[in-house]
Amino acid sequence: MSVATVPGHAAGLSEGIPPEPVVRLSVDDYHAMERAGILNEGAPVELLEGWLVQKMTKYPQHDVSLGCTADAFEDLSDPKWHVRSQGAVMTSDSEPEPDVALTRGRRRDFTQEHPGPDDIAIIVEIAESSLSRDRTWKKRIYAAAGFPVYWIVNLIDECVEVFESLSANTATPDYASHRVFHRGDLIPVCVDGSDIGQVAVDELLS
Repeated sequence: MSVATVPGHAAGLSEGIPPEPVVRLSVDDYHAMERAGILNEGAPVELLEGWLVQKMTKYPQHDVSLGCTADAFEDLSDPKWHVRSQGAVMTSDSEPEPDVALTRGRRRDFTQEHPGPDDIAIIVEIAESSLSRDRTWKKRIYAAAGFPVYWIVNLIDECVEVFESLSANTATPDYASHRVFHRGDLIPVCVDGSDIGQVAVDELLS
């Protein structure tokens, strides 16, 4: 574990974090806490850039949209990929748990380690109470780690935001392309440079 002084207005962090030395966790620290039973399985937290962050409240519409999104990806039926729902993914300093991830290979390929950026084609967050976090902090984490495509199923504005093409500016990790799809639109699904189908926005928001 490392000790750091955190400004209250650090990008992506809550203003409630005091400007005092606080403990920042590595991914290994986080795993050790899980193995020791300090963090129970299913604890409502995730590791974001070294901070243990409480997950946002999930309302019924979130859970319905999550299931619909997973079903839509399953229907594409590409045998080289599988769909993970609310499973952890790993970066150098974070272990977020995106709502849906289109993941390379078989489920059993990840019995020893969570998938990382090279294993995932599309990562999806269902955003209602979490919309601000998903658009800022989560987007920065996914871009910095190199996840190639990030979708936000935006339940507030009834649209799907698609972020692609990682920015070359490594000082400020981001995506160079941001497209918004609305009800009635079809979203192309591209994996490893190949178009494997389309997903209707209405399917994800239902």
